[in-house]
Amino acid sequence: MHALPARTRGRSARRIIALALVAAAALSACSSRESSTSDQAASTTIQVVDQRGQTVTINKDVKKIAFAVIPAPAIFAAVDRSYDRIVGINQSTLVANKGGMFATIFPQSVNSTVIAGNNFIPNVETLLKLNPDVVVQWGDRGPDVTEPIVKAGFPVVGLKYGTQENLEGWIKLFADIAGKPARGTELVNWLHTEIDATRTEVAAEKTPRPRAMILSRVGEAYSTTSASGYDGFQFDLVGADLVTKGFPGDAPQITAEQILTWNPEVIMLSGFDESTPAEIYADPRLAGVSAVQNKRVYKTPLGGYRWQVPSVESPLMWQWMHEVLYPKTGASDMRKNVRDSFDNLFGYKISDKEIDQVLRLDLNANSAGYDHFRG
Repeated sequence: MHALPARTRGRSARRIIALALVAAAALSACSSRESSTSDQAASTTIQVVDQRGQTVTINKDVKKIAFAVIPAPAIFAAVDRSYDRIVGINQSTLVANKGGMFATIFPQSVNSTVIAGNNFIPNVETLLKLNPDVVVQWGDRGPDVTEPIVKAGFPVVGLKYGTQENLEGWIKLFADIAGKPARGTELVNWLHTEIDATRTEVAAEKTPRPRAMILSRVGEAYSTTSASGYDGFQFDLVGADLVTKGFPGDAPQITAEQILTWNPEVIMLSGFDESTPAEIYADPRLAGVSAVQNKRVYKTPLGGYRWQVPSVESPLMWQWMHEVLYPKTGASDMRKNVRDSFDNLFGYKISDKEIDQVLRLDLNANSAGYDHFRG
């Protein structure tokens, strides 16, 4: 039996909620000589309804699963508490695996076969070699990314992206595929508990909501995220005014002049590039930005996956964001919650040094208030 942690942040004690994570019993198919072909098929397959609304028939005992999408493998690994069934991933996921904790938690993850790149178009030849029981792909990006898989003869589970509801759907789908529906229910219930707790904490804050944003930097070019996506949900959840609200585009490129106009008080740097707070502080184009002047630029954490996108680690991201936005005096229980969550999600006992790595203590060392997260 395992329990997901409920947070007890800062100076106010929080309720302790034990959510039992149960492993599903092994499923076995039985048939007799008198069974019809359809009965035999029913005993060895299950049907799931994906986020396209399509019914997909897959093997009941899935042994190999390939993911063209990100960050789905980390979510499935948390549902399964194992990496053993994951045989193919996206190139971006492989980069995260090598740069974060997955290389330590699941060493085989750094040798995972890549089945798709940034355009998500699958490599059918590679899929044929892997021969997965099911392939997980985006279900809302057109036939170019799904039809090659179907034509190759593999079942496709299609996902949608951008909302908390989508994330919860992923978890439930993966739990059904893994044969562990109770595990999926417990994980989703944990997310609901943490959402309610975060809203309560934000409502108790006495200071104005900080203006904040996610920022990416590649070379001299900047881009950000739109409030129409997941950041619109989570920035509001943690008590921030997302400065990009109303700005067009899904991941629009922006100018330094636009950042100056928005004048965010807090900047959170994307985990999808190599940008650092030191680089932002050193950019003369941004010298007049409040977050730069007050050293409130922070590299987002990298745990099992990049925390900034929807995942089973999102409750940790919400706590991190809230404590960055609303600096606290005294010790944080962030480290304890990372430790408890990694144990429950991935079956891994994370060390203090590894928690430093996840929280990017090195990159954020000169950012205001970050000593709050030290052990």
